[in-house]
Amino acid sequence: MSERSERGPARPSLVAPVADEGDHVSEPSDGRAGLPGQAAEASAGARGWRGALVARWRGIAVVALLAVAIYAPFELVPFRVFQFTMVLVYAVALIGLNLLVGHAGQISLGHGAFFAVGAYTTAIMFDRWDVPYPLTLPAAAALAFVLGWAFGLPAVRLHGLYLALVTLAIAIFLVPLLKRFESVTGGSMGLTLAKPAPPAWTGLAPDQWLYFLALAVTVVAVLLARNLLRSRVGRAMRAVRDNEAAAEVMGVRLAFYKTLAFAWSAMFAGAAGCVYTWVIGFVSPDSFAVTLSITLLAGLVVGGLGSPAGPLLGGLFVMFVPSLSQDVNEAAPGVVFGLLIIAVMYVAPTGLAGLAGRAARTIGRTLRRE
Repeated sequence: MSERSERGPARPSLVAPVADEGDHVSEPSDGRAGLPGQAAEASAGARGWRGALVARWRGIAVVALLAVAIYAPFELVPFRVFQFTMVLVYAVALIGLNLLVGHAGQISLGHGAFFAVGAYTTAIMFDRWDVPYPLTLPAAAALAFVLGWAFGLPAVRLHGLYLALVTLAIAIFLVPLLKRFESVTGGSMGLTLAKPAPPAWTGLAPDQWLYFLALAVTVVAVLLARNLLRSRVGRAMRAVRDNEAAAEVMGVRLAFYKTLAFAWSAMFAGAAGCVYTWVIGFVSPDSFAVTLSITLLAGLVVGGLGSPAGPLLGGLFVMFVPSLSQDVNEAAPGVVFGLLIIAVMYVAPTGLAGLAGRAARTIGRTLRRE
């Protein structure tokens, strides 16, 4: 009897044979092998193609928007140029507020206070000390940054409603504080300043020159915020916003990055306050009441929290909706303003930027089906 018969019948092996180097292993003839990998590669390629297409169209839209912004003051009447200049001023302030609320997850009802710090720093340097107006911009931004850092140190221990109340208190006591130091701030009467005059070589009207100054500051603010959000600081801010406990476990210093968010946010507000003083040529305590802080926060929410386009859309809202409310009902503009905010939030819970994004995606899906 052979050795195979002594061991019994051969059993099928449960282990697939391993091909030696140089052996040929035939693939199944139905062609199904390798489909999961091919599908994954195709899906990744489609996502990359769509991402590149979106980035290209986004770049085209930014260039087109900048071209329109440069061309607009030459076609609009001076009053409209002034209005769009103020839109840019509010947009710079909202870029800072978007860093704090939209990306760092903190709340602030006192952003108007840092706006006032930048405005009064510019006014005092320009009126009392005869400092050239270009130098007032970095000074106002730096002072607002320092004050934002100082305020952020105790504020990092607070959350939610408690943080909102503390920031609201800053906006409330700022007005009487400015009125108290009359020899410096001008008291209730404020300070009247000469607006920056355009250089003769530009050939621009005063309103056009102020518009282009505001546009230049806005472009720099957008680029600075974009680079900040793409850096380690921006990633840490978003980690703190999403989950503080998880961020701390990953080594993110919560107190440091929360304080830094307040400081950066205040710096943008201070720069906006500086440009505001250039454009208006007048500052007074009542111009920076608590309603300014609330309106800025409402404008950012309506524009879109955490969205790159949110600050610009919020600036349009802050500038034009109150005047529209005044035109609709002169007796109760606040009621109309509030109803418009409710209506926008009902139609677009993620803000106007989110609404525009959904519309673009819907149009894209429709075109792909066709």
